[in-house]
Amino acid sequence: MAKSKSAYFCQNCGYESPKWLGQCPSCKQWNTFVEEVVEKVSSKVPEWRSSTTTTTKRANKAAVIHEIVYQDEQRLATPDAEFNRVLGGGIVPGSLVLIGGEPGIGKSTLMLQLALTIPKIRTLYISGEESEQQLKMRAERLVQNSNANCFILTETSTQNIFKQLEVIQPDLVIIDSIQTLHSAQIESAPGSVSQVRECTAELLRFAKETSTPVFIVGHITKDGAIAGPKVLEHMVDTVMQFEGDRHHVYRILRAVKNRFGSSSELGIYEMQGSGLREVSNPSEIMLSQRDEPVSGVAIASMLEGVRPLMIEVQALVSNSAFGTPQRTSTGFDTKRLSMLLAVLEKRFGFRLSAQDVFLNIAGGLRVEDPAIDLAVVAAIISSQQDIPLPNTYTFAGEVGLSGEIRAVNRIDQRIAEAEKLGFQSIFISKYNTKGLDVKKYDIAIRPVAKLEDLFSALFG
Repeated sequence: MAKSKSAYFCQNCGYESPKWLGQCPSCKQWNTFVEEVVEKVSSKVPEWRSSTTTTTKRANKAAVIHEIVYQDEQRLATPDAEFNRVLGGGIVPGSLVLIGGEPGIGKSTLMLQLALTIPKIRTLYISGEESEQQLKMRAERLVQNSNANCFILTETSTQNIFKQLEVIQPDLVIIDSIQTLHSAQIESAPGSVSQVRECTAELLRFAKETSTPVFIVGHITKDGAIAGPKVLEHMVDTVMQFEGDRHHVYRILRAVKNRFGSSSELGIYEMQGSGLREVSNPSEIMLSQRDEPVSGVAIASMLEGVRPLMIEVQALVSNSAFGTPQRTSTGFDTKRLSMLLAVLEKRFGFRLSAQDVFLNIAGGLRVEDPAIDLAVVAAIISSQQDIPLPNTYTFAGEVGLSGEIRAVNRIDQRIAEAEKLGFQSIFISKYNTKGLDVKKYDIAIRPVAKLEDLFSALFG
């Protein structure tokens, strides 16, 4: 029997130390070390490996890169178009995908719905949190005509799971969740750093050697990070975050890391009583329906991955009741908001230093595209002057420190999306008009070079 030993692990990053430390040398966090009993992993072959695999294991050798034969992987397309977009076109065989999100946000619903709706493949849904009866009750609510080859397993031991994998031989495996699994190779409790890391490593070896895609659900901490060591995110091929407010119906599936596609894609869902419904045109839910224009609202044309979106930027400027004015933003970088306010005050004389400024991106999105600067500036000045903007105007441009309007990428997609949604005018940078065929659009394209041109066009 292997000799047991005790070690201390950082619960934030997974750093291992032979003794307790107050501060982690790796992530600099305080009071994160927890003692765990670990056991040296034996060198025996995992039970899911066949005897032929171990006897015919080849030794890797270096190869010249132009002699390597490359073949495109045949991705597994799911019935969910939003899920396919976030993954980069479908599920890659042998990939390990980690999905994180807050409790109750709908991670298990999304995964069970995926297992029930993929046709003609054998799926295995492994749950360590719910019983078979609970999963059956949820499946009846989600899908009426479910996949006949969907198997349910309620198990937490990885050794028993690999035995069932060898018997069933599924085409897709879903683990819910990784914090409930435990391996006999490690003596620490389920959910600890050692167990999470070892169980993920075993699933990774299984996925790569059998070309079976594996989805694992992970809990997140109070800081919003996936629970367990950060090395867990480095081990997997794709990391996706399932975001949203439990008190609202819309959910956002965002790719944080993707080795097989873009990491800036997102999918939008609507939570209903019968499960998650994909939203094919998210611009309509991001825009408020109003009968008459109100001040402090501007529509921005932004890009998330390859998808153009029209989002609503809301600003409120009021006199400060305290000595220090407030600068609060939801869904937008607060430091960039302060920079734009400084440009407005320094270059154009707007007295914003004694006023509170509140900024909100409607729909619960977190925006990083600099092209919404123009809409943010227009919404702030509209609120301060109490002059409503026409709801048929939209904006796409980056604002520089000298007040110039800088060009943004893929302006033709932004213009086409604005035209499709019925907007009449779009304000863009003058430097974006080079090589742009204006005649093929029915929407009025209004180029501006500086913020003075924008203000004179909007407010006279």
